[in-house]
Formats: sequence, C-alpha cells, structure tokens
Amino acid sequence: MKLTQKQKLFADEYIKSGNATQSAIKAGYATKSAQRMGSENLSKPVIKAYIDAKMAEIESHKIADAKEAMQAITAIARGETTETQAQINPLSGKWEKIEVPADLKVRLSAWKEILKRYPLADEFSKTQLRKMIADARISEARAKNLEDNGADVEDLVSGLISAIGKEDKHESS
Repeated sequence: MKLTQKQKLFADEYIKSGNATQSAIKAGYATKSAQRMGSENLSKPVIKAYIDAKMAEIESHKIADAKEAMQAITAIARGETTETQAQINPLSGKWEKIEVPADLKVRLSAWKEILKRYPLADEFSKTQLRKMIADARISEARAKNLEDNGADVEDLVSGLISAIGKEDKHESS
C-alpha cells in the first residue's frame, strides 16, 4: 500500500520535528483532530515503515565512509583546510578568531595516515620493508648461531667434567 500525499507530508514533517500533532496540522489535517490523526498515522505500518526508512537514510549520510575519510585526510595533508584559532589583536587588545591552515606537524601526520593505506606505493616504504626483512634474517641467523654455540659449549662442559672426573680418579689411585 502506498502513502497518500497527505500521509507522506505528515511523515516528512514528523521526521523534521518529532511532533505528531504539529506534523498533522502542517500536513493539512484539521486542528481539532490533529492529535488523534498524528497518533493514528504513527501506528500505521506503512507510515511507520516510511519514517523508519527515511531515518535510516538520514543516519547513513551522517556517517563518513572510507572515501570521505580519505578525502578529508587528503585535504588536511594538502593544507586545504583551516582551523579556527583565537588570538589577541595587538592593536585593539581584544580576542579575535582567525582561520589558519593546519600546521606542518598536523599535515605530516595526515600524510602518514594516507601512506599507511598504500604501504608499497613509494620507494621509502619499499626500502623500509627490505630493511625489516634483512633485520629478520640477521636475527634468525644470530639465534641459530647461539643455538649452535650453546650445543658446542654443552659438549665442551661435558668434556671438561669428564676430564676432571678422570683426573680425580687418577689422583685418588
């Protein structure tokens, strides 16, 4: 079942105001019956479904998606956005609000956030990756060397203990 023009207007007004009575009046219902008609309209499944769908649509537009977030970060990185700062006017001695571009630290941070999403897009990142791989290989080689040296030390200690034991037996005889 479709909404009538009056029901649609009521629902749209209700979304704006949240007041069923005033929405009914603005939709063209008689002032005397507006409270009852507003309540009645809100209980109709077709009108309720329309309101719910419109509210969901409004809410989804309030939440930034990944593309919008990347656009905002990029605008900051490029210095296209400004922020409001308060400062004292040296001539008048009064506080003033001024618009200034993001400082370099904020812009660099924005660039880092962008580059995190494109990890191998630049030579610096590729170089960092190669260095991390090399460091990992060196660490593995050192660990293996320590394991091998540990085995050698263990053999050496066993040999020394045996030699000392033989000397002790030889001296006691």
